[in-house]
Amino acid sequence: MAASSLPVLNTGLIAGLRDLVRSRSLLFDLAQRDFQTRYLGSALGLTWAFIQPTVSILILWFVFEVGFRSGPVLTYPFILWMTCGTIIWNFFGEAWGAGTGCVLESAFLVRKVRFRVGLLPIVKLLSALVIHTFFIGVCIAMFAAYGYAPRWNYLQIAYYLTGCALLITGLSWLTSSLVLFYRDLSQIVGMVLQFGFWLTPIFWNIDRLPAHWKWVAYANPMYYVVRGYRDAFMGTNWFWDYPLETVYFWSVTGGIFLLGATVFRRLRPHFADVL
Repeated sequence: MAASSLPVLNTGLIAGLRDLVRSRSLLFDLAQRDFQTRYLGSALGLTWAFIQPTVSILILWFVFEVGFRSGPVLTYPFILWMTCGTIIWNFFGEAWGAGTGCVLESAFLVRKVRFRVGLLPIVKLLSALVIHTFFIGVCIAMFAAYGYAPRWNYLQIAYYLTGCALLITGLSWLTSSLVLFYRDLSQIVGMVLQFGFWLTPIFWNIDRLPAHWKWVAYANPMYYVVRGYRDAFMGTNWFWDYPLETVYFWSVTGGIFLLGATVFRRLRPHFADVL
């Protein structure tokens, strides 16, 4: 990127952040409506938002701990180790998947000249955050039920969640704008999430990988977040104990955030033409 374009980009980002702050009431209102309308008309209503992820966790626990007889990890029961990684990946997958199609499904809003279309991916993120916050509480309750008292490391959940949210926002801006021109992209994102779910050390320990293959996990920014959640619930390390990994994660996340914001802003004038 040319040096002369940096001041313009920085100015645009600052203006975008100010827009987010000014639009916070609209954001929360749209997120609440999105969360409610997804389950409108079903017998159990909003309860499905919490039943589905719970059932998924229970099935995976049964397969790995009962079926494959996976033993404790770091002296913690496998169910606790697994749940820490699962809840943050579910948030990532739900928010990015929904964010990719948010512009397509809100064509009526896109055609309104004054509406800030860039808010739509963030609406999906906030909607997914409601469910994720609930499962953070469930995870804390599970640890308490197994006799593990709350710990100061829980504080870094906010740090890793913030990093994950920025990564999702950048990815959603990028894919939600490109999918209007390349409709197959939504299927590609679904495949990436499916492969990423199994390639990220959520159900398997990275120590089992041969040394020459560990770089694959380290290159995945979500590995940093998953490991961070486990450090918050079970470990003793803080994020500053991984200086190189922290610099890498924020460099990748920052790059994706800037790329997504730039692509979205440049393609925005053409959205109405392709919808």
